[in-house]
Amino acid sequence: MICERSVDICSSIEKFRNSVAMSFPSSWTWAATLLQSTSIAYDYGVSGPFWYASGATVQIILFASIAIELKRRAPNAHTFLEVIKARYGKGTHIIFTIFGLMTNILVTAMLLTGGSAAFTALTGVPTPAACFLLPLGVIIYTMFGGIKATFLMDYVHTVMLLIIIIIFCLTTYATSNILGSPKAVFDLLQQASASHPVSGNASGNFGIVFCDNGYYNKAIAASPVDALPGYILGGLSWFAIPFTCATTMGLAALVLESNPVFPTFPDRMSASDVSAGLVLPYAAVALLGSGGAVCALLIIFMAVTSATSSELIAVSSIFTYDIYQGYFNPDASGRRLIYMSHCCVLGFGLIMAAFSTSLHFGGVSMGFLYLFMGVIISSAVLPACLTLLWSGLNKQAAMLSPPLGLCCSLVAWLVTCYKESGVLTVDTLGANYPMLAGNVVALLSPCIFIPVLTLIFGLDHYDWESMRQIRKGDDHDLADAAGVDLELVPGEVNQSEAEYQSEQTKLLRASKIAKYLCLFLTLALLILWPFPMFGSRYIFSEKFFTGWVVVGIIWIFVALACVGIYPLWEGRKSMGHVFKAIYLDVTGRKHPRSYYAHGAGTVEGIEGICEGAGTPTNFKGEAKVGEKSKEEYSSS
Repeated sequence: MICERSVDICSSIEKFRNSVAMSFPSSWTWAATLLQSTSIAYDYGVSGPFWYASGATVQIILFASIAIELKRRAPNAHTFLEVIKARYGKGTHIIFTIFGLMTNILVTAMLLTGGSAAFTALTGVPTPAACFLLPLGVIIYTMFGGIKATFLMDYVHTVMLLIIIIIFCLTTYATSNILGSPKAVFDLLQQASASHPVSGNASGNFGIVFCDNGYYNKAIAASPVDALPGYILGGLSWFAIPFTCATTMGLAALVLESNPVFPTFPDRMSASDVSAGLVLPYAAVALLGSGGAVCALLIIFMAVTSATSSELIAVSSIFTYDIYQGYFNPDASGRRLIYMSHCCVLGFGLIMAAFSTSLHFGGVSMGFLYLFMGVIISSAVLPACLTLLWSGLNKQAAMLSPPLGLCCSLVAWLVTCYKESGVLTVDTLGANYPMLAGNVVALLSPCIFIPVLTLIFGLDHYDWESMRQIRKGDDHDLADAAGVDLELVPGEVNQSEAEYQSEQTKLLRASKIAKYLCLFLTLALLILWPFPMFGSRYIFSEKFFTGWVVVGIIWIFVALACVGIYPLWEGRKSMGHVFKAIYLDVTGRKHPRSYYAHGAGTVEGIEGICEGAGTPTNFKGEAKVGEKSKEEYSSS
């Protein structure tokens, strides 16, 4: 019975996961998205949330082009690193594996340090305990749910997050006894700007999406045809999350810290508290009291757990396919790969809990890690993109430019810090200008190394064929061991040549649209919208500020419709079959086998062994349903 139910649920998940729109906002909404963007609004005013959201949204849409090219060039790939290995071999593969793991380690550490600091501030639980408790539940459901768990949790997380942000918005700008309108917030901001004006602005990061295998996992698992609209809806919906949340909660903290309801009254928030990401939870408590604390806990917990699940899956994929099977046991069975994947999820979760605890005692905050990630990993962005976009990138340029860029970025970061402050400490190394120098050098240095290495070693003339042949047809054992259809294994597809060519045509068209759209959004979000205001030195009036707030609130409601309501409508038929089958089974009115035998909810083409069961089952229609008795199904 469990087996039959699981098959139909898998079918529903397939419907859900075809919409990347619901998945990507969740994976990209970390604790830092909420906490760091709100801190930026607190530090730099109303411009901070816009720059945070617009810069990252452009990355998401740009990644859509990369995701489509990945599906087009390597339809059977499980990880992005497999693509690297297929094109360049082991040496380059090892380099990018190191960068990918560094990305996952830093992202997970940032999630746990930011989440644990917020939990300590709101509940009083010791930070080391929070570092271990937060990933515990994630480890359990990721081990047993795998990629399906991340898609389901992504949906729950995104909907809950958007609803709570709407509550914060309406409280701040409509119902609060202290604030209650954009005019009240604007007037208090005028007072705050007079007492402590913003003196400057700087920060940056561009590498996380392009070096994090978690995002490539979502691209691989999603339906290729639906990838582009999913990324467009997901990216534009994600914009509303940091933009509206930070504009609301960051500015609320700024105007309420002189009010007795604010937790730090009569003092302003300390720089360490701001860097730790405590602006949002403090503002939530000031606005809604204990209810605000609960809301803040919920969204931070969901942001930490959902993104941590993606990171666990990403590291598990790298360890299982790229390291264990690639270098230690090429002939590993599907069951062995699943076992090693579970061990990796458990081990990585515990190691990261311990590492985050040590960072806490070392005084390294979420804000430091957020900026430091770009210094470490951004030099791999351009080579990773060109691997899929340019046939001329040679092996030496792909392999050497990331480590050379990393060396240059570390030198720029350390030298700038020493020249600016004369001493190297956690506080001085985390300052804006050293981090800015390190991030910029890391991102742009490959623009020098790649042309130079291309001139030295010559252009490559790659035909893309080795990518297409990645692991074709060798995952049947893994699918059987997991108890799912081969089509539900990320990266594995069975197509005829005609189907393959048809899909390639659609993906090529989607790739062109994604590139044009990325160019348009880059111009719109980074030039046409902000620079006229910057060039004219425009100062917000009360009416303009009200309009700015209204745009953010409308945007968040549209985002809720795109990633909360639309996936339910898209998967309504499959979910109806699932709930009907479960209801009939639980109430004893009809056994699931007979329900499928009459054609309702039948899942075509699903064969395998249910997880934990030792007997093969078939789900190919009426002809094979009757091969096992009710007692045999129940016993299995």
